Amino acid sequence: HFDEVMDYSFTAGIEEQFDIIAEGELNWKKMLEKFYKPFHETIEKTENEADRFSGERELGKDPKSGKTLIVRMAKYGPVAQIGTPDELEEGEKPQYANLRKGQSIETIELDEALDLFALPRTIGEFKGEDVVVNIGRYGPYVKFDDKFVSIPRDLDPMEIDMKKALPLIEQKLKEEEPITFLDDKPITRGKGRFGPFLKWDGLYVNIPKKINPEDIDAATALEMVEAKKKKEAERYIHRWDEESISVQNGRWGPFIKFKKKNVKLPKGKDGKRMTQEEAEKLTLEDVKKIIKKEIPTAFKTKKSTKKPAKKKKTTSKKKKSSTKTSK
Repeated sequence: HFDEVMDYSFTAGIEEQFDIIAEGELNWKKMLEKFYKPFHETIEKTENEADRFSGERELGKDPKSGKTLIVRMAKYGPVAQIGTPDELEEGEKPQYANLRKGQSIETIELDEALDLFALPRTIGEFKGEDVVVNIGRYGPYVKFDDKFVSIPRDLDPMEIDMKKALPLIEQKLKEEEPITFLDDKPITRGKGRFGPFLKWDGLYVNIPKKINPEDIDAATALEMVEAKKKKEAERYIHRWDEESISVQNGRWGPFIKFKKKNVKLPKGKDGKRMTQEEAEKLTLEDVKKIIKKEIPTAFKTKKSTKKPAKKKKTTSKKKKSSTKTSK
């Protein structure tokens, strides 16, 4: 329904118009008006005419439990699920498994979906601890002693064995060997989704691309961690972790961080942006009032959306009456 908007040439054309606007040769209001009117009409047409995608497809029954197996869209992508609300007992939860790369809700078959529940699987032991293969939010991994080791794309998590898993584990252990210690706590190397880092007492320090993580010695590691500690100390004006609220210094001045949302602070006494000194005087209650003004539902307790469990039908045997009835 939105082929034009998704087209690369359309995006490139918009970028060119932005450049012309920046040069002062095109009025941005006219440009937006020209785009938005037909776009809004397409939205209305789609809402009225398009078929709704339920995101859910029933594949059949799980032979082990007898429960229904469905595939659907979840928060972090497509999943297979064993057990529907009507089939689950009170307190019982469905089983979930992420679809593999290349699998689709529309085309996956029952046998393929059942294979997804073969994980997690224990493939052996190392240093007295189980080695388990599983698939998580960020892909397949090997778990050993509370350590998660990503499985490379060229290895199938359904086929990986101890011979292939051990080098991955040993590399992870080598990476996490302490470079040095600060306040009796180790500084270790690591590698995540966004590249290599140093870790100390829950603090993560990104390692720049120009620095080889293997070349970082004790002195450099201490210097990088101390610099990050100082930056973090200067970053927070107030911090209430239990409330998921903080007041922080930003590029354009202090602001409130509430969970994952940024909330602007009101202007100071002089009518200008609030200063750090003014922000330091704010109490938790002051900050909550500001958040509530911007997000009215911020502190409302969510009502449970769980359906009440169905009561099991009980059958009672009626005793046969031996008394005779008289008309």
